[in-house]
Amino acid sequence: MSETMNGKTMSQTQKRIAWRSRVHLLLLSATMLPLAVLPGCKKEEAPDVQVTVQAEHPEQGPISSRITADAVLAPLAQAAIVPKIVAPVGKYSVERGTHVKAGQLLVTLENKDLTAVAQDNQGSYEAAQAAYDAATKAQVPEDAIKADSDLAQAKANLDLAQSIVNARKQLFAEGAIPGRDFDTARASLIEAQETYDVAAKQAEFMHSGGHESQLKAAQGQLTSAEGKLKDAQADVSYSQIRSPIDGVVTDRPLFPGETAAAGAPVITVMDTSSLIAKSHIAQNLAQQIKVGGEAQVHVPGIDDPVPAKVSMVSPALDPGSTTLEVWLKIDNRNGKLKAGTPVKVSITGETVEKAWKVPLTAVLTADDGGKSVMIIGSDGVAHKKAVTLGITDGDDIQVLTGVAPADMVITGGSYGLDNGTKVKIGKTEDDDDAKPGAGKDDDNAKHAAAGKGREKD
Repeated sequence: MSETMNGKTMSQTQKRIAWRSRVHLLLLSATMLPLAVLPGCKKEEAPDVQVTVQAEHPEQGPISSRITADAVLAPLAQAAIVPKIVAPVGKYSVERGTHVKAGQLLVTLENKDLTAVAQDNQGSYEAAQAAYDAATKAQVPEDAIKADSDLAQAKANLDLAQSIVNARKQLFAEGAIPGRDFDTARASLIEAQETYDVAAKQAEFMHSGGHESQLKAAQGQLTSAEGKLKDAQADVSYSQIRSPIDGVVTDRPLFPGETAAAGAPVITVMDTSSLIAKSHIAQNLAQQIKVGGEAQVHVPGIDDPVPAKVSMVSPALDPGSTTLEVWLKIDNRNGKLKAGTPVKVSITGETVEKAWKVPLTAVLTADDGGKSVMIIGSDGVAHKKAVTLGITDGDDIQVLTGVAPADMVITGGSYGLDNGTKVKIGKTEDDDDAKPGAGKDDDNAKHAAAGKGREKD
């Protein structure tokens, strides 16, 4: 009996559930029926996708290539002065940052011993000078006169001895004198002849070159003494270090009393009235650079680029990097730029006067390196065109082939744009973001329009 009761109970429950389901379906149908018969209600179609881009026609005009590189500023001239003698620093005459002229005294080394040596050599030189003066003004002429006098005296004695020999020879022949007296006279003649010969040779020597030899000997002694004096004076001058150039003192590493190590400078002077930006440029790019060409130097901490000119293009490649060294000369009379600063340089290279050019932002680069641009066709669709490019100035780029003057080239918004996409010319999102507060009014207008639409609905 309980099973019968349970079966009846389950049957009634199922009936109640089915009845409730039918009621819900009827209510739902009644609710949807008015909506189905409302006029003007139909399925909304998906709008066409249209991308906003910027575009412009290619422009014809001059364009110059810009060659950029890293560089370091160096002084126009530099003198890191190493002393030629080893001696302690006695006194500095300048400080760091002092502007000096060529020849100005910078440092004095200890030189008391050198000064003493110079004084000793000065005395030797003066003694040699006095000896030279005596030889040229007194001794040499006196020796010549004496030689002539000796020759005359010897000639007179020879003549007298000859006359005595002649006289005694006759007397001896007559038997008036003994043979001994005749022999004595002949011996005196021989002696007089020898004396005469010596005097004649001495006189001939004095008149034919002996005088000049004595002068040369005296001159040699004087020259030797003068050389030793100059050497000592040079040592003294080396102890007084002077600036070889106009410039400013940039380093003074020692204190008075310290001795510089061998080969180490005691002071450094730089000419920073002009600076040289030294850079290394690839050979194919350096071919476009000419001496006197315009350039710009971008210095850290200075907003505006500094003008410069190409002053030197190396005639030979650097064997290590196979690049050419290029120097740019920069006016620095105001002292604003500092030597040793790393900078960026931008050099004007090849120039084309009548070139078709587009903004550099219009060029797309494929994975294989191919270059292309997007063109807006007459159908309002973007089309990709391969192009051949020339030189660039960093903002615009020369187009050699692939673009016609009448083409509308997409210059903004082409990145990631598919070929065949519908486009319209207007402001891109990048342009709105670039302006302070840009897009704020547009957003407000969009929100207002959306609100009106909701009210209408």
